[in-house]
Amino acid sequence: MGVARAIVPGLVVLAALGAACGDDDDSSTTDATSENGEATQNACPVDGCSITISDVAPEGDELRITWSANFDPDFSKNHIHVYWDTYTADQVTDDAAARGQTQGEWVPTGDYPEFVSEGAVSTSARGDSTTVCVTAADRGHIVLDSAIVDCRDVSDLL
Repeated sequence: MGVARAIVPGLVVLAALGAACGDDDDSSTTDATSENGEATQNACPVDGCSITISDVAPEGDELRITWSANFDPDFSKNHIHVYWDTYTADQVTDDAAARGQTQGEWVPTGDYPEFVSEGAVSTSARGDSTTVCVTAADRGHIVLDSAIVDCRDVSDLL
């Protein structure tokens, strides 16, 4: 992280440069460029990145999940991990072993504000689970805060 110094008569001001959600390595969630060449960021608010499931509806044999987030999900930055509750948020992350967990299965997505279940979160892959969950992760597929999770019982849609 760089430090900028501004000299004001009688006062030196230090400002840290480079805010990110996560650690200081290159898997953090800043440093992107928009189409017009301006720098963009995808960092979490102070209270953390969170996703709230607002609706789930049938979509053929799958589920259309509608959600809102307090950040702009982008697959190449902070994004959403969708999973069945047979796993915990500490398992649907690439650092599950470091958390003392066995890695589970999830689908990472930047789809917003809707996502149709597929892959590891397909209705055919749910086993006995009837609850779908979401949590935020960084571009390295590391769950940002395993305490910030939203789940929805979908048993009436299966």
